[in-house]
Amino acid sequence: QVQLVESGGGSVQAGGSLRLSCAGSRSTYSDYCLGWFRQGPGNEREGVAIIASGSTGRAYTLYADSVKGRFTISLENAKTTVYLQMDSLKPEDTAMYYCAATYNTWSCGLAYQHHYWGQGTQVTVSS
Repeated sequence: QVQLVESGGGSVQAGGSLRLSCAGSRSTYSDYCLGWFRQGPGNEREGVAIIASGSTGRAYTLYADSVKGRFTISLENAKTTVYLQMDSLKPEDTAMYYCAATYNTWSCGLAYQHHYWGQGTQVTVSS
């Protein structure tokens, strides 16, 4: 069973930055799809960013339009930790943020149905 543990959430003012971390119990060298999702008050869960190996093994990333240019997803630490660098934060970014992972797959996307999920970390942005 894979475990994912998020950290790094908190409260910031608009324009500030936060870096979320997701520590996984499994290394990811190929055939993976890793993502960050969020769910704000009264909203459905939405995909924020993904990083995946694809069939070629060359990692690629995708971002929701609402965060493009402000958020950056990366995979580090012997490929066990996924980060989400969030800059120029806005009040509408306020949400519970979850990381998710699927292995042994070439498929991925912002709406991907993942196998493993973390417990979430709260991000609150004040105006």
